[in-house]
Parts: sequence; C-alpha cells; structure tokens
Amino acid sequence: MQNTKRFWYGVAIGVLGVVLFSSKAVLVKLAYRHHVDPISMLLLRMLFAFPFYVVIAYVYRNQNKHVKLTSKDYSWLIFFGFIGYYLSSYFDFVGLTYIKAGLERIILFLYPTIVILFNRLFLKQKITKVQAGAIVMTYLGIVIAFSNEVVLTGTGAYLGGIYILLSALMYASYLVGSGWLIPKFGVMRFTAYAMMISCLCVFVHYRMTSDMDLFSFSWEVYLLGFLIAVFATVIPSFLVSASIKMISSSNFAIVSGTGPISTIVLAALFLNERLTWIQLFGALVVIIGILLVSMSKGEKA
Repeated sequence: MQNTKRFWYGVAIGVLGVVLFSSKAVLVKLAYRHHVDPISMLLLRMLFAFPFYVVIAYVYRNQNKHVKLTSKDYSWLIFFGFIGYYLSSYFDFVGLTYIKAGLERIILFLYPTIVILFNRLFLKQKITKVQAGAIVMTYLGIVIAFSNEVVLTGTGAYLGGIYILLSALMYASYLVGSGWLIPKFGVMRFTAYAMMISCLCVFVHYRMTSDMDLFSFSWEVYLLGFLIAVFATVIPSFLVSASIKMISSSNFAIVSGTGPISTIVLAALFLNERLTWIQLFGALVVIIGILLVSMSKGEKA
C-alpha cells in the first residue's frame, strides 16, 4: 500500500514537473508580445535562475569529493554547459519567434530519438527493431505536422523548425556526452556548474551583440522572465529528478508524454493558438513513437 501511494505521488510530481517545463514555450511567446528579442529574454531567464544554481553549487560543493577531477574533466564540463544549456536554449528561443509553442514542444520531444542515433554513431550501441520503427514513426509525425504548418503560415515555419531541431540536437549531444561526467561530479553539482557556465555564456553573448537597454522593458517582461527561470526551469528540474527516483526512468518516460499535450493545451488557453486536426494527428504519432523508443531500451535487436 505504501509503495503504491509512493508510486502515484511520484507520478503526480512528475506530471507537475513536465507541465511546468512545457509552460516555458508559452511564457516565452507571451513575452515576445511585449517587443523583447530572444537574447534579452534568455538573459532575463538566466539572471533570475543564476542565484539558485549558485546556492545549489555551494550546498553540494562536497558531493563526490572523493573522486579526483582533472583539468580535462573541467574542460568537458565547460563544453557541455556551453552546448547543453546555452546553445540549446538560444536556438529554442529564436525558433519560437517563427513557430507555434505547440509545434516547438513536439520537435523538442524528438531528443530521445537523437540520443539513440548518437549512441549508435559514436558509441556503437545497437538500435533495436522496435526503436528503428518508432524513430521512423516519430519523424513521419513531424513531417505531417510541419507540412501542414508550411501550407498555413509559409516557409518561415521551416526556419523556426530548423532552429528548434538544432536545440534538440544540442540537448541530445549534452545528454550523450555528459553521461560519463555526471558520476564524477555528482548530479546536483554537475547540473549547477553546467547551468552557471551557460548563464555566463548568455551574459557574454548579450554584452557582445545586443544594444537593447535591459532596464527598458515593461514590468510584464521581467515577471515573465522570473516565471520562466523559477517555475519553468529551476522547480521542475527538481520535481523531475524526484519523480524519476520514485517511479524509475522508464515509467517517467510514459509520464513525459504529457509534455507536448500540456503545451498544446496551454498555448490554446493563453496564446489562442490552434493546431489543425492534421497537426494534432502528427503530434499523436510523434508521442506514440517517442514512448515506444523510451520503453524499448531494454529490448534485444
């Protein structure tokens, strides 16, 4: 009874974490209505999130202290912080200027398939028959959804889709490459360090490229930046970690299927975005494909 109660509690906080993560795209699109550019919005997100990760880094400063770290380990940490949370976030924020929030979440949801392809390419891990079929199904769903979007909004949708796909590629690269570093640093310490590095990258990017006054935006922009940082970044990261610990990563893979659905619902409520029936069918195909990929990791080819 106790285990069952714990399981469903883990499912509940997992769903909450996924929904909060999914709200990011909607909050960013709301901010764009107030004439803010992507790098300024990303900067605000990082400015508000940075103190939280500094505290986390301090609290977990002694995690895995028994492991001897080399300069090479720190070099890789900097690299993965650069691509995983800076480049990935930047491409995502730029892509959202071109496409709907619902479509953004569907494309980002591809990252498990990219991880599998990278593992096959670089680590020589086999792809099972079920995974291969699911990957084909997933990309077919993307083609269905995006073909209809191009008909509706024009070729600009392609550019937005490319940016979001680049974001998914960067995040998948981070997941594949950082796997061997996390045991050395510890999960909390590695995540905090990587986030702090990405924050610094955004600060430098903004300083070098933007001529906008950071203090010239309306109060709504700062509020949305705070909400993105705290409620769509920091809090869900802990909820998801806790959920995985309580119900296992394979069960959480099923829970994560609520991500695209919740984004589509939130975008309809707050942005008045509507996906066509063809796009919804494409999204369903993508979700089923990703769930098959996630649940078939242990199968043999």
